[in-house]
Amino acid sequence: MSQVTVGVSLKTYFGHERATRWFDEVAARVRVHDAVTSGAVELFITPTYLQVLPALAAFTGTPVRVGGQDVSGEPAGAFTGEVTAAELAEVGASIAEIGHAERRRLYGETEEQTASKTRAALDAGLTPLLCIGETERQQPADAAHVAVAQLQSALDGAAPGRVIVAYEPVWAIGAPEPAGHDHIRVVAVALRAALDADPARTGSSVIYGGAAGPGLLTGLGDAVDGVFLGRFAHDPVALVTVLDEAAQLAALRGDAS
Repeated sequence: MSQVTVGVSLKTYFGHERATRWFDEVAARVRVHDAVTSGAVELFITPTYLQVLPALAAFTGTPVRVGGQDVSGEPAGAFTGEVTAAELAEVGASIAEIGHAERRRLYGETEEQTASKTRAALDAGLTPLLCIGETERQQPADAAHVAVAQLQSALDGAAPGRVIVAYEPVWAIGAPEPAGHDHIRVVAVALRAALDADPARTGSSVIYGGAAGPGLLTGLGDAVDGVFLGRFAHDPVALVTVLDEAAQLAALRGDAS
């Protein structure tokens, strides 16, 4: 696919007022960004649950997608503190981030919980943003084996639908530099092959996160379908730099096709 995806997770770095200002600042820029408005570049944002509604309001009239940083794997009912996939979809969110390394490490989330959340998201019409990656630095082929196993586990029993796979080697999250280009290529190619082999995942994407920033998309070329940004994107101007890079890659892919 020629479309290039750029995602941003705000985690809980911003309070409500700061997040609202950031949404407005980014929205003003993407409204005049040809690649985003045309759909050549897909931009999504995952703020905190409380920030989802103001984000949706700020990006009204743009193709920017808004999602939750997590989602319940349970249906509506007696599950205090949870947010269901159905409610996220009801308010206008279209993405659910699932299986992030911090959820696994800090809150003990299991592969079974990741799979139940993926099923719930797809059943509700949300696009799962599946965060996948090895915990320790290892050889690329070994990392690819781990990543594909995580992907297959997450999709076990899930309804058909597109997924966005964010390959984030845990050891690279928050690091000064991303994983090496050759390492990313090997794992991303394996993940894409697994998706391509599954007819239920037509249109799915593989993006890279973990110290992602400018220059990475250019260096990786067709190895990935985009990037998943963290703190680098707190500066809207810096985010636009990556959107411009994504636009160039999308144009190259369009010419090649």
